[in-house]
Amino acid sequence: MRLRATVLIGLAVAATAGACAPYEAEPVSVYQWERKVQEVERREAERQRLCQTLDKESPRYERECAGVKS
Repeated sequence: MRLRATVLIGLAVAATAGACAPYEAEPVSVYQWERKVQEVERREAERQRLCQTLDKESPRYERECAGVKS
């Protein structure tokens, strides 16, 4: 009985920890917003370049390039 309670508590803690995303504060200044927008644009450009080089029949292309205009 004691082992069962310990396992249930452990599972509850693991499930709670997995569901919690790290806190990221929203930008407050114009400079911070510009940096955030530039970072998003940079990541999207990298994704588009990657999708141009991948084989369109591969599972990786289907997984990583859904919604990318090529």
